[in-house]
Amino acid sequence: MKIIKAGGGVLYNKENSPPTILLIKRNGVWDLPKGKLEDGESIEECSAREVAEEVGVPLPAIHEFLCETYHEYEMNGEKIGKKTYWFSMEATQIKDLTPQKEEGITDLEWVEPFEALNRVGYQNLVDVIKTFVEK
Repeated sequence: MKIIKAGGGVLYNKENSPPTILLIKRNGVWDLPKGKLEDGESIEECSAREVAEEVGVPLPAIHEFLCETYHEYEMNGEKIGKKTYWFSMEATQIKDLTPQKEEGITDLEWVEPFEALNRVGYQNLVDVIKTFVEK
């Protein structure tokens, strides 16, 4: 099995009260922004870059490491294990966001964390959001 490392972020907007986090709709499922680690890149750099690319913002400010998740899937007949490192990130831009359509992202929405728990389409993301809320 091929193992992939990835980085992602819980991008939050502290200007809202209570603070909101950004969800992305990828391939019809509400998700958090994340992506694969590139050669020569730290996991923090990867996480900030992927969030910036997927939502069309300048590089966000990473605040703290949240947790790791792991899941397996199959692509083109190959089994893949993906370990994702998650960070909380403060949004440096909250308006005029642009979903990365070539990655299957069609919508972006700021939502309260407790609403996000009910909307994300994967159990491991519930764990990430709960960790964010606890910290």
